[in-house]
Amino acid sequence: MRVNHQAKIITLWGVFLLGTLFHTQLGLMPLFHNQSIALSDAHGTANLSWILWGMLGFFAVPMIAMIVTLFDDSRRYRTLHFGVTVLYSVMNFFHLVADLLVEPIFGYQIALMGVLLCVGLLLNVVSWQWVQEHMSGKPLRSYDHSVG
Repeated sequence: MRVNHQAKIITLWGVFLLGTLFHTQLGLMPLFHNQSIALSDAHGTANLSWILWGMLGFFAVPMIAMIVTLFDDSRRYRTLHFGVTVLYSVMNFFHLVADLLVEPIFGYQIALMGVLLCVGLLLNVVSWQWVQEHMSGKPLRSYDHSVG
């Protein structure tokens, strides 16, 4: 069975979003064991609002990308989308580095961020292939429904 680039991209974005949600959820797990998750250098509510808006944007962009990827395969969108995937990979790399600098280091969070970085890099590769496919003039591959 062949799967076209758009289906691969949408699936990879979905995996990325689930992993990102799980990363957030892991940070909250101590609450279920009556442990504090408060940071010693907690920021004021103004900074918290900015962080929450930033998180909303970070989650919303992949959701929008999934929808637009389903309906738009123009060269302009493919190129823009590839740029977005690269930006997300760079942000994930720096997030992984930041998690390594936090005391104490939580190995499970580092492992998950490593997986998310790999998913992001795979998304970069598939997105680049999608750009190249359009530039080569080859038609998009559709699902191959043949059996055997």
